Amino acid sequence: MDFEALYERILGQVDQAAYLPLADVVDPSQLAAMRGIEADIQDPNTTPGQIESRIRAEHAQGHIDRVHMLSALHVLAASPKVADYVAAAHHVAEQEMAALAMGGPRLSANLASVDRHRGVLAFLQGQAAVALDYFSRAFERQHTAGNLANVLAALLRMGDLDEAKSLLQQVREGFAQQLVTELNHMIDQDPDLAILRTTELPC
Repeated sequence: MDFEALYERILGQVDQAAYLPLADVVDPSQLAAMRGIEADIQDPNTTPGQIESRIRAEHAQGHIDRVHMLSALHVLAASPKVADYVAAAHHVAEQEMAALAMGGPRLSANLASVDRHRGVLAFLQGQAAVALDYFSRAFERQHTAGNLANVLAALLRMGDLDEAKSLLQQVREGFAQQLVTELNHMIDQDPDLAILRTTELPC
């Protein structure tokens, strides 16, 4: 794999001034509803049917737009509760069309969500190199710690530990502190990134 090209895609973003915190992955006006849906997906006592009904109700009531509704339906379909990857792929295709139709100032963020979801599907099906390309695209569109964490997870799944460590070190040395703090927290929490916890933090 051409790691220099990957580094250029990721580290070339350092000169850009704006770094979005993780919360900005979701439109702030829709964040409360999306967090509630996420909690339901993680709750073992809530059925997929109940969650889908909630997602569609949140949209019908104007709490989330069509792009966020389709994103939530994708997350549900791809989750261990359902694991219907064909349905998840269908939802993400519809999400892309909805994002393009909506346009506006959140177009880049909405398309980053599409890239992220496609990367997750590839990752879940063992196609880490494909996932890495989607996750890198997502970061190019939206500079979040979550998108960088996905890039690192894909590198690790491919067995490229040294490259993951090298990228992590360069990110810690060159990126905004807020993003680095968010990324360090994710490494501490995410089992897919556990091997990176032994990588020393900068002084």
